[in-house]
Amino acid sequence: MRAAQLAASKRGKGTGKRKPQRTGWRRWAIPTLKWGSLAFLALLVIGGAGVVWAYNTTSIPQPNDLANAQTSIVYYADGKTEMARFSVTEGNRESVPLSKVPKDVQEAHLAAEDRSFYTNNGISIPGILRAVKTSVTGENQVGGSTITQQYVKNYFLTQDRTISRKAKEILISVKIDSQMSKDQILENYLNTIYYGRGASGIQSAARTYFGKDVSKLSVGEGAVLASMMNAPEMYDPANGAKAQQNLENRYSWVLDGMVSQGWISPTERAKWTKLPKILPRKAASQGSGPTGYITAEVRKELKAQGLSEKDIDQGGLRITTTIDKKAQDAAIKAMKDNLPDKVHGGLVAIKPGDGAVVAMYGGADYAKSQWNTSTQAILQAGSNFKPLAVLAAVRDGISTKTQFDGDSPQKFQDVTINNFGHRSYGKVDIRRMIGRSINTAFVALNEKMGPAKTKQAAIDAGIPANTSGLGTDLTNVLGTSSPHVIDMASAYSTIASQGTRSKPYFVRKVTATTSDFTYEAKPQTKRAFDKDVTADTTDALTYTVKPGGTATKLQGLNRPVAGKTGTSEENRSIWFSGFVPQLAVSIGMYKPDANGNPTTMTDSEGYNLTGGTIPADIFMEFMQPVLQGVEPLPFPARAGVGDSRVQTPTTTQAPTTTVAPTTTEAPTTTQAPTTTTQAPPTTTQAPTTTSPSSTPAPSPTKTKITILPPGPGGGPKPSTTTTKGG
Repeated sequence: MRAAQLAASKRGKGTGKRKPQRTGWRRWAIPTLKWGSLAFLALLVIGGAGVVWAYNTTSIPQPNDLANAQTSIVYYADGKTEMARFSVTEGNRESVPLSKVPKDVQEAHLAAEDRSFYTNNGISIPGILRAVKTSVTGENQVGGSTITQQYVKNYFLTQDRTISRKAKEILISVKIDSQMSKDQILENYLNTIYYGRGASGIQSAARTYFGKDVSKLSVGEGAVLASMMNAPEMYDPANGAKAQQNLENRYSWVLDGMVSQGWISPTERAKWTKLPKILPRKAASQGSGPTGYITAEVRKELKAQGLSEKDIDQGGLRITTTIDKKAQDAAIKAMKDNLPDKVHGGLVAIKPGDGAVVAMYGGADYAKSQWNTSTQAILQAGSNFKPLAVLAAVRDGISTKTQFDGDSPQKFQDVTINNFGHRSYGKVDIRRMIGRSINTAFVALNEKMGPAKTKQAAIDAGIPANTSGLGTDLTNVLGTSSPHVIDMASAYSTIASQGTRSKPYFVRKVTATTSDFTYEAKPQTKRAFDKDVTADTTDALTYTVKPGGTATKLQGLNRPVAGKTGTSEENRSIWFSGFVPQLAVSIGMYKPDANGNPTTMTDSEGYNLTGGTIPADIFMEFMQPVLQGVEPLPFPARAGVGDSRVQTPTTTQAPTTTVAPTTTEAPTTTQAPTTTTQAPPTTTQAPTTTSPSSTPAPSPTKTKITILPPGPGGGPKPSTTTTKGG
């Protein structure tokens, strides 16, 4: 007993009582709270010291440094040679003192963006919390920043949506607010904010939207500009009815805010129930000369990637295009050297199997005319379309050695077809049909396989399904549709790439100096035709360049060339499209009348315009420097699709079974009925005046159809008529 008491006494450390022990959640909660509180206090002290240190060490950047970096630069394919600049930020900006901006125009901007501007300390705590939330969650960005914060973000910092950038924005905003007057901050803000349409600063915006100096702006006009800068593309009425309605709603909200702040009276507000007149949008400044058409396409492609006009104009982008400088210079020179007076033309060169546009000529000067003859003008395809029918035929199992009647005229489904010059050729195979562009034989081919297959082959090759005039009528093979030059270049590049269709593109990659935005193009390709189909089609297209073809001059390139001429009725449009294995090119030309509609290009004006003349000359002049130093490559060997189904005439069948060798020549007059159906070459080609080998090479085929105007508006759809010789 005494021993037990002694042990208990030791456990109680002489007190006679047991020390209570924590159990359950108290066992870990209380120590955690104690040490957690100490850690929090330590972090608070350190954090506070860090904020003070960051505030004291954060300097206000020089605005001009970033303003220069904001200019977006467009480069050629080498990524080093500069092509153009989207420099509207600096080019359009004109700073004005705040005193020149009417007081109610200033207040309209405050009502739109920061109604407590003159009383806050440069930051908005609720706005900051919302911004942090969206940065963490990835939600859509929301407003709430003060004018001071917007000024800092737009002029001093990048557009990155990160917490670190937001923290820097807050520090600089507070510092600016303590070192600059509110009027100076507002003046800087109004002189730097982006209003859309390439206008940076309120002076530029006043001239862009209203055609007047900022000092002449009315209350309503100021409310429009204040509404616009929040999201120019969303509120610019030039972007359609929805944007118009968006602007009307925000315009009303801004004016109501001015009333609520006591800046205008309800009576004054009642004067501005409707939007003031806003000027129509002018074409964006893309530069001048032929390269302006390229930069316009670059801008369009960047917007398709989700970039806004502001991103493009102020984002400090470094844009590498697909345009090769040597090829582009050659395209400009070839077009200028050969285009007759008053004739317009387009040229597009595409890398087969990739879609990269290596060169494009859309006009002489973008500053004078924004109408792109390569991507907007629509020209009757004429005989340039016939290779697409060959694609369809070979895919359908029809050999290019198959013969069709090439005599003229011929009647098909109550439509009379003539060859150019009313020439007759007798029986000709598809290869010679291409080389000499024989209308009647091609309509016979189209009738055999069905015009719907020709249309589908054109679409599969790269002609858009909604191309004007692209139908399933029997004469669609003669080019009754009216594609763009870039569409035809795309279709021919599909043949050149051995059946791989690729979507044309102009932008290869993009980086930015003011954000972490990057983009690198991924060619959009698809297998459209079997390689054997395009091999046989390519082989047929080489007959255009061979002796007797419509563009034999191209033999001067001293390398394998495939292509096709095209000339419409009355020379309203003329083409040459062709390729080598490394490059596909299409050239289309037309002469517009006063209304922009294609009109006849006649010899009386001093030139003989057919697809085999000026377009082929341009192709030659363009290709010579571009291919200099480029290894000549052979086309794929002809595969012979469908050859086994082609009947080969013989001379031994009937005579050898009935007569001895000594009498074989006698039956030649008695077997006339059989020689007309299984004819030896000596009997079927007796009419030497129509034999392909003895007939002079014709001028390119001309087809009479109703032609769509190349200008805006499109005009009526083409309707096929009886075809005639040119």
